[in-house]
Amino acid sequence: MSLQSVREFFAEHAPDITIIELEQSTATVAQAAAAHQVEPGQIAKTLSLKIKDKAILVVAKGDARLDNKKLKETFGAKARMLSSDEVVILTGHPVGGVCPFGLENPLDVYCDVSLQQYEEVLPAAGGTHSAVRISPQRMASLTAATWVDVCQ
Repeated sequence: MSLQSVREFFAEHAPDITIIELEQSTATVAQAAAAHQVEPGQIAKTLSLKIKDKAILVVAKGDARLDNKKLKETFGAKARMLSSDEVVILTGHPVGGVCPFGLENPLDVYCDVSLQQYEEVLPAAGGTHSAVRISPQRMASLTAATWVDVCQ
């Protein structure tokens, strides 16, 4: 589903956005930054977390690290990363292609304020070889994301 569900999402909500598909893998921040010729921070990585019994997505700049203390203060409990299997089941996207678009299940999306330093970021687009170029504000708007400060 994944890449196709993201295509459908953009066809419905933002037909002006084009999905970029590359030959080389963009599954890691370093690979994506090299492939798109941008600094690692411009890669918008989507992290799949579980807080208590709820799965959420946090989108942050590629070279940012989550701050466990800020996560706990923001969400009221300790967060843990989802397993690869949980990620695929909940998002419909493979690890390395997870994005807040075209999700298999409705999940709350949070964008870290670290993204706001860029005019344009590149989140994955449902596959390990795909991405989109989008402003952080538009990404947050399209995904009904809440802005948070949860990175170091």
